[in-house]
Amino acid sequence: MPAVHPLEALERALNAERRALLEHDADALLSSTAAKLAALREAESLPSRAVDEARLLALRDFNQANGILLARRRREVGWALRHLGRVESTGVYDATGQSGASPTARCLGVG
Repeated sequence: MPAVHPLEALERALNAERRALLEHDADALLSSTAAKLAALREAESLPSRAVDEARLLALRDFNQANGILLARRRREVGWALRHLGRVESTGVYDATGQSGASPTARCLGVG
């Protein structure tokens, strides 16, 4: 069985990533991301004459479209967490080195 060209492997990984995002499949998203990174590392080692520039640009656009979908999914998760009373990590720390996020209780129903 012949080896798969790195750009073909990258395209397959991007397709798998897209499917995982559309199907909300976190495990498939993690494995497709790992495959994408491996294919990118391999593609970076190719001589420039072995790379079809038009295909490379199309794959870049595909990756950017997946990035937009990933950002949308992240916003959806953030929205759901906020409405469940959970707080996302803000990545901001105060003067004492503590995270800027503080958990708050929220009543979701009447008992």
